[in-house]
Amino acid sequence: MTQPFRIAVFASGSGTNFQAIVDAVASGKLDVIVELLVCDRPQAPVVERANLAGVSTFVFRPKDYASREIYEAEIIAELEARQIDLIIMAGYMRLITDTLVKPYYGRIINIHPSLLPAFPGINGIGQAFEYGVKLTGVTVHFVDGGLDSGPVIAQMSVDVTSDDTEATLAERIHALEHMLYPQVIALIRAGRVRLDGRKVFVE
Repeated sequence: MTQPFRIAVFASGSGTNFQAIVDAVASGKLDVIVELLVCDRPQAPVVERANLAGVSTFVFRPKDYASREIYEAEIIAELEARQIDLIIMAGYMRLITDTLVKPYYGRIINIHPSLLPAFPGINGIGQAFEYGVKLTGVTVHFVDGGLDSGPVIAQMSVDVTSDDTEATLAERIHALEHMLYPQVIALIRAGRVRLDGRKVFVE
């Protein structure tokens, strides 16, 4: 009998990656417990997704706190109480500080809709489309506190065709995200991902 592996998902928006993870667990493809949703926007659709899935939530308003460090300390208390093994950033639209990064470094991952280090930050799909690249994609990486700057775990690419619009490209990239993120979580769950400096080895 394997030990339970508990994850917390951080999200700010619609929650499609959150849903993809929940669905992967429900279908038996992912052997984790989605223990907690952390959300900085009480009205975000992802909160309703969590409620429907029976996932506990920690919802807060950043403006109610004097600093990021203060609300991150509250988040850490929630994570520790729930014995969280892995933090999943899934459209969480806030930079996090060392308060959260240091105790969980190597146990926080993020997904970004470009082939990092190209097009970090907001609207990675739009940035790539406007630049005119022929190839873009999705990156899952460890979080180091910088802007999409942590060590890369996995990437998948997609061709940008001459008849693509930003919307059609986004649709294909989101489909890749929903496939790749649960796969990477499963690899980490199985102990097959090793971090050594900036290099990540998948065994």
